[in-house]
Amino acid sequence: MRVAVLAVGSRGDVQPHVALAAGLARAGHDVTVATHAPFADLVAAAGLAFAELRANPRELIESEAAAAWISARNPLTFFARLGELARPLALQLAEDILAASAGAEAIVGSSLAQAGFHVAEARGVPFLAAALQPLSPTAAFPSVLTPGLGWLGPRGRRATHRLSALAFDLPFRRAVNGWRRSALDLPPLRELDFYGRLARERRPVLYGFSELVVPKPADWGDWLHVCGYWFLAADPSWRPDPVLADFLAAGPPPVYLGFGSMRVRDPEATSELLASALRRAGVRGVIGSGWGGLAPEPGGDLIAVGDVPHDWLFPRCAAVVTHGGAGTTATALRAGVPSFAVPFFADQFFWGARVARLGAGPDPLPVRRLDDAGLAARIRVAVSAPDLRARAGQVGRALAREDGVATAVAHFSSVAGDERNRSRE
Repeated sequence: MRVAVLAVGSRGDVQPHVALAAGLARAGHDVTVATHAPFADLVAAAGLAFAELRANPRELIESEAAAAWISARNPLTFFARLGELARPLALQLAEDILAASAGAEAIVGSSLAQAGFHVAEARGVPFLAAALQPLSPTAAFPSVLTPGLGWLGPRGRRATHRLSALAFDLPFRRAVNGWRRSALDLPPLRELDFYGRLARERRPVLYGFSELVVPKPADWGDWLHVCGYWFLAADPSWRPDPVLADFLAAGPPPVYLGFGSMRVRDPEATSELLASALRRAGVRGVIGSGWGGLAPEPGGDLIAVGDVPHDWLFPRCAAVVTHGGAGTTATALRAGVPSFAVPFFADQFFWGARVARLGAGPDPLPVRRLDDAGLAARIRVAVSAPDLRARAGQVGRALAREDGVATAVAHFSSVAGDERNRSRE
């Protein structure tokens, strides 16, 4: 079967979907991965065909307005600004997805590739959502966008999923419906509510996280598949920069700090804050520059790195501090070392809380409360608490035994035919 896998986002979003695509190719499917140009080499290294999505969320994250948008404390402000900033990008992405999926007999789409669902509807081919976050409505926990509302009862927690969907609907509904009419000759939708619609229609969703971290809710039907994490096989030819290799060999395991795709308002001040926290905690440190351009002054106990595979680096660290993205959190957990999040927005708070609930790291420290004293205190706990280290090791070993890609491929094979028949009805 010719399959288009649509992977939208940062590396933490894209890499798991490339792993899934590679699994589908090993199962005999003809797979094309549609993603952003910076990940073309990642796709090629996995032996897969590449199609470019010119619309790149990095342009949004790195815009001057993005820092104020991401740090907005008022949810109404957050969603209002989301539409203003992201609407042009969303329409370009929809056009890119339409072109990239030409000829596909099935479409698999990440959580930000919902345009693939509309394309599949127009072409009469099956669509399978493939998400790294638990997005289907449930009473077990609130929406990943409102994790602090867990105190609500079952009805209230389920309502947060609906409210979050509506908040995302409003900025984009008119533009999406206009595109459905003009590009696909489809009727408009009264509301988008993507994952709510999939749930009501009992359409399959492949979830790329482990039940050890997020147990499958009892009110999720058997068409919602919690597969396990989707890890890409390590590149056996990759070698670290000698400077990094020498640094790691020169002393005890360091602490990694990096915020991945997150932009900070003042990279210089944030870099100094992270360096100060490491000094206060009395540990060596590796700081990932990420999209935010963090670049601390190098010293004997501190080094800054660019693009280094996390699955290689994290197991060599004493602890890991990240922004709490889904893919990065998965890699940190599998590394088997204590970790915690400095969440900026969206589902990062959810994942930070999940790590702490597992007992694999301290409580998250939201970026709006970030200071060197608070960060240093959590780092000291992460590197010195024996219970956290033991539990992190247990979680890492358990995740290493899972094969989420194989499970997802098996589910794809079992449901793709059913979805093909449904799409033709």
